[in-house]
Amino acid sequence: QVQLVESGGGLVQPGGSLRLSCAASGTTFRNYVIGWFRQAPGKEREFVASISRSGGSTFEVDSVKGRFTISRDNAKNTVILQMHTLGPEDSAVYYCAASWRLRNIAAMSVADVSSWGEGTLVTVSS
Repeated sequence: QVQLVESGGGLVQPGGSLRLSCAASGTTFRNYVIGWFRQAPGKEREFVASISRSGGSTFEVDSVKGRFTISRDNAKNTVILQMHTLGPEDSAVYYCAASWRLRNIAAMSVADVSSWGEGTLVTVSS
């Protein structure tokens, strides 16, 4: 089982950028698909982006495509979610998630996740 810790959240003005990091412990990090989910108050947790085990393939949902970029460094057990042009609709708690069994990274769901981080809060407000 991999343990995940997110960092990098905070308050940012509309149009601004943030860089979220997910640090993983364990020697099997490269065996996991890693994704980011987010959950706004009163809403369900939603999938945002994912990256394959090698880092060679990535997927972002339409609402963030072109604004968010996911990347990973298996040597450092780290996944990054770079977010640009943030809007109030992006405000949420962002969770890093790991799946050892997922094959189609575009179809990552809550049910696929075997490990969750504690989350980091992103607030977009002027």
